[in-house]
Amino acid sequence: QVQPVESGGGSVQAGGSLRLTCTETGYRITHYCVGWFRQGPGKPVEGVASIDSRPSTVYGESVQGRFTISADDSKDTLYLQMDNLKPEDTGTYYCAPCTSMYTSLEVPRGHYWGQGTQVTVSS
Repeated sequence: QVQPVESGGGSVQAGGSLRLTCTETGYRITHYCVGWFRQGPGKPVEGVASIDSRPSTVYGESVQGRFTISADDSKDTLYLQMDNLKPEDTGTYYCAPCTSMYTSLEVPRGHYWGQGTQVTVSS
């Protein structure tokens, strides 16, 4: 099974920006929905944003207006532009296929999350 590779994380101050990249997704949005998920310290995994073949996007309420998801099918790559970062955005970020063909923030059960990429936002 192809395991996506997430990168682009780092440590920034509140108000800063980062751009996350997920390569080798194995799920081109021409046929699938793909999303970004995150797990904060001591918290369960939550959906952050997803994009599907229409293309349509959906964002979690806490990141709406600050994050932008996009994809380049020719490169099998998914991106997440994160602006105006807040300390509560701290966590490990992962990419994964959605639970349905269309945009969803539902966390796929039983999914192997891999290493992800760490984002740390300081106040």
